[in-house]
Amino acid sequence: MVGFAGAQGLDVLGPAEVFAAANRSLGRIEYRVVLAAVGGGGVRATSGIELRATALRRIQPHKRDTVLVVGGEDRAIRTALASEPLRRWLLAAAPTVRRFGSVCSGAFLLAGAGLLDGRRATTHWLACRALAKFRPQVSVDADAIFVRDGKIWTSAGVTTGIDMALAMVEEDCGRGVADSVAARLVVYARRPGFQSQFSDTLVAQSNADDGLSRALELLRRAPKGRFGVLELAEAAGMSLRTLHRRCQDELGATPAKLIERLRTEHARLLISTTVLEAKQIAARSGFENPARMARAFQRTLGMTPRAYRALFASGRTAAKAARVPEERRKLATHG
Repeated sequence: MVGFAGAQGLDVLGPAEVFAAANRSLGRIEYRVVLAAVGGGGVRATSGIELRATALRRIQPHKRDTVLVVGGEDRAIRTALASEPLRRWLLAAAPTVRRFGSVCSGAFLLAGAGLLDGRRATTHWLACRALAKFRPQVSVDADAIFVRDGKIWTSAGVTTGIDMALAMVEEDCGRGVADSVAARLVVYARRPGFQSQFSDTLVAQSNADDGLSRALELLRRAPKGRFGVLELAEAAGMSLRTLHRRCQDELGATPAKLIERLRTEHARLLISTTVLEAKQIAARSGFENPARMARAFQRTLGMTPRAYRALFASGRTAAKAARVPEERRKLATHG
């Protein structure tokens, strides 16, 4: 873990605890976690807690290593970008190590060293546009919670570093160990890299005095209603043009896309926690029919509703959902 003064504490400790928990699950030391920084010594995190770091110059990269650059406050990132020793170390380590990457705004340090050129990468949703402007050679994915491009891994904001670290553990040690680690850390659900940052966006934008946030919250609470762009504009107290501009500027998507994603989010919850059939889930989530819901899933998550249920529903829920159509077929046959 490569840090600096002003680093986000969870960017460091989230992934570090995943790797430490993997050691406990395995009953052996598979990972040795080291926090390094230029000069070493005390590194004060954004919370004010001081972490102890090894001097970066003392770290000799090896071919089995993973290097993750953490994120932090804007001023801290700018200061780190100006550090020539840090840049040189990253450039020297990248060709040697097994994999390298970043957590949150640590992507700016990789991009500043040219290590993300021609690559697909992500960062915190608030910083995606800034990263694309800072280094146009990088293909910035503003939606994914983490991205793997070859041996380069980048994650979105803060806690998504945990998701990325779990994926690394799964790659190294198998799904059983990764699931065990997630359970030890009481991670509510393991999220795949393609899962959208969108829900986090809405939470971060929540403001009781803001018309757009109130309108989105209304839509969230009434997903099965015929709630379209016109209704969203009325609830926000905005013209269609203003609504479109606000959504693009603040959330990086059109109003129609926001509505589709909220409906998909609601459908995902029903798919993973109930045995309802596709037709029922589509109706309750505001989709006209299961086919439209399936297309929305493909656009947003890259998979079908059925595949999502198979991956993320509990074993009991998935098995029961699979039995429902068969039971209905038998009733129809013997009725």
